[in-house]
Amino acid sequence: MAGNSFGKIFQLTTFGESHGAGVGGILDGCPAGISLDMEQIQNELTRRRPGQSAYTTPRDEKDKIEFLSGLFEGKTTGTPIAFVVRNTNQNSKDYSHIRDTYRPSHADYVYDKKYGFRDYRGGGRSSARETLARVAAGAIAKQVLAVKGIEIQAYVSSLGKIKLDKNYKELDLSKTETSPVRCPDEVIAEQMQQLIEETAERGDTLGGTVSCVLKSVPVGLGEPVFDKLHADMGKAMLSINAAKGFEYGSGFEGATMNGSEHNDRFVSDDGDIKTATNHSGGVQGGISNGEDIYFRVAFKPIATVMKEQETVDKQGRKITLEGKGRHDVTVLPRAVPIVEAMAALVVADHLLRNQTGMLSK
Repeated sequence: MAGNSFGKIFQLTTFGESHGAGVGGILDGCPAGISLDMEQIQNELTRRRPGQSAYTTPRDEKDKIEFLSGLFEGKTTGTPIAFVVRNTNQNSKDYSHIRDTYRPSHADYVYDKKYGFRDYRGGGRSSARETLARVAAGAIAKQVLAVKGIEIQAYVSSLGKIKLDKNYKELDLSKTETSPVRCPDEVIAEQMQQLIEETAERGDTLGGTVSCVLKSVPVGLGEPVFDKLHADMGKAMLSINAAKGFEYGSGFEGATMNGSEHNDRFVSDDGDIKTATNHSGGVQGGISNGEDIYFRVAFKPIATVMKEQETVDKQGRKITLEGKGRHDVTVLPRAVPIVEAMAALVVADHLLRNQTGMLSK
């Protein structure tokens, strides 16, 4: 199976399955001499883990990270950083009923056709549990970027038909983590919570969007042809489980505007060249321009629903399937730290492509 690595210089390779011994990763290309806050890394994993609120699955996975290499006296050594999180709360019997069944909108069928074999216990490599390795590596990337003053903040901006129709500059993003649905607007967050409760009672699921803002990204990250910064960012986001769409800057709304109103006019601010507006989303010609980078990621409703659905088994026989086990109503709150992590990995990789030497200097 190919496609388990991401990045060119700051490169992450993940391994493991949701119901195997554990999930982990090898992060190569991290500069030497970066002091890592282990508590902060564990906190990022806690933000992703299940059971963190009444609006996520009650599975009790502590997700305690264990570093195997690449660190000495709290600092990176420049060698590959290997880490693992042991699986401790699997209930494989919850999946025995779908051993020979193709669940609607899951990867079961394509796995069988492509590989001739699949791990039906939670989806194997297709399981969202793989994303904990991304969050761990992203937590390291965040600390690398912090040396350069780069900040990343994501939040839930819509859930079902409930939308937070405010520009991120109008929001107090510090309130994101105080909300169980990770929406920084208290009124909208309350509506989202109510919608999750109502949907859970019906045995159904919800989709929505996560918005993300990157501040203090320097000018010059990204390449003008195939390695455009926004293209790599789009690939990163669309590699996340359940992601269905990506737009940056003005996005699809920009397609409705005239060029004269969409153009970001350059201005001089005490000698610093900036743009008067930021419809470009901080990227022009595939290269960062120093303005805030902002984008949205659309996530589909979770495919496992607690109600009957018609499908077929391996022999093509029609059957009725009903979801079992412990599942979220929506991926949105837990997707927030994953979006931040993948954004951090992209920017860290492009930052290292642009420079040499130790970031800690």
